[in-house]
Amino acid sequence: MMFSEPLRTGFVEIWSHKLRSFLSFSAIMFGVAAILYTFAEVNRMYERREKAMDLAGPGRIEIREDRDKEVKDSGLSKGLTIQDAAAIRETLPWLYMVSPSARAWLEFQHGDFKSDIQVEGVSLDWRKRGWVYTLRGRFFDEADVRSAARVVILDEPGGWAEEKPFWAQWWKDTDFQSFVKHNDLLGKTVFLKHQVFTVIGVLRQPPKDKDPRWFRQGGGGSAFVPISTAQRYLTSSRRGDAPNPDAVDEIIVDTGDVMTVPGARRAIEALLDSRHRGVKDFKIDDFREMVQGMLNRMKEYAVAVLSVGIVAILAGGIGIMNVTLATIFSRIREIGIRRAVGATRLDIIVQFITEAMLLGLLGGVAGIGLGLVGLNYLSREGSEQIQSLVWWHFLALLGISVGAGFLFSLYPAYQASKLDPVDALRYE
Repeated sequence: MMFSEPLRTGFVEIWSHKLRSFLSFSAIMFGVAAILYTFAEVNRMYERREKAMDLAGPGRIEIREDRDKEVKDSGLSKGLTIQDAAAIRETLPWLYMVSPSARAWLEFQHGDFKSDIQVEGVSLDWRKRGWVYTLRGRFFDEADVRSAARVVILDEPGGWAEEKPFWAQWWKDTDFQSFVKHNDLLGKTVFLKHQVFTVIGVLRQPPKDKDPRWFRQGGGGSAFVPISTAQRYLTSSRRGDAPNPDAVDEIIVDTGDVMTVPGARRAIEALLDSRHRGVKDFKIDDFREMVQGMLNRMKEYAVAVLSVGIVAILAGGIGIMNVTLATIFSRIREIGIRRAVGATRLDIIVQFITEAMLLGLLGGVAGIGLGLVGLNYLSREGSEQIQSLVWWHFLALLGISVGAGFLFSLYPAYQASKLDPVDALRYE
């Protein structure tokens, strides 16, 4: 028997019982949609991991003060300081980046406008990694850092590249962000902690829906000053009862090569242990481990969604099996006539398997359509997730849905082929 004949008969049977056919493949449709979402999420997850690593640096190490650590004798260690950063640079001069930073919440004032904002003191190395901004004006230079110049760079929100999604309607700019967005402060004087600063630059963030960062590093200040300026004029960090103007909140290091991270981490830990006199008042985190931890959590979520999809496809396959078995009993006389005019048992098997595979194919196509619509309208990163899909994802989904129809129709098709032609012709 030619393969076109089972296809034609299968389409006729499916079209003749449209509601029954829809109910048969609906579970497969939802399962395929869930698996499509999983494919998109996993692929996007790895793409974002690569972008995050490129943006943050391949050999990133983050050193932070351990604020949860109780230090009994504060005289042994001054905590994390700018001198620690200088010692790391001197001991390991080959490092691509050593970027200390210090933060403080201060009052910002320009004219009649006042607001409390986070000011971050940064070094010149700060812009070597994680740079996603559009700069108006200029960045700090060596003279600014050396003289602790009272200059400031303001952070301007990037808004949205496309229409603000419904889930982000509550996400509004702060009063300070709105003020910076609607007032050109470049070259103007402002007050920080009642001291005069000159605005030499404005950093515009990328649009929120196009931001390549999937998390913010360093807290994200509203304004930036040279770290020497912050320590001289703005910060008042304490260790015990004694002011420590040299204190920093973190030191970001990039070795420039992922292969050099373990050795650099051991060297930095030994250096800080010596400088802090054995007091473990700091934490060293390997950026790769942090990203991998996030990936592991996302994988667990993806596996949960994938499991739902697989269960739905299995349920759809069982539904196809039940419908196929019921169809056999309603078509016993037809089977008998076909056998009487020369159809073989293989012809009967092929007929019922073809119909089930067509149901699986229709469920797969409908599931892909449902998944794409769901990603586009329900996911906050739907457009990016859709772009991360590749051609073989769709072929794999169609293969899964058609394969489910094939596997779950084997038993009913075999049962149909066993019917005796004489008994089938007598059946009423």
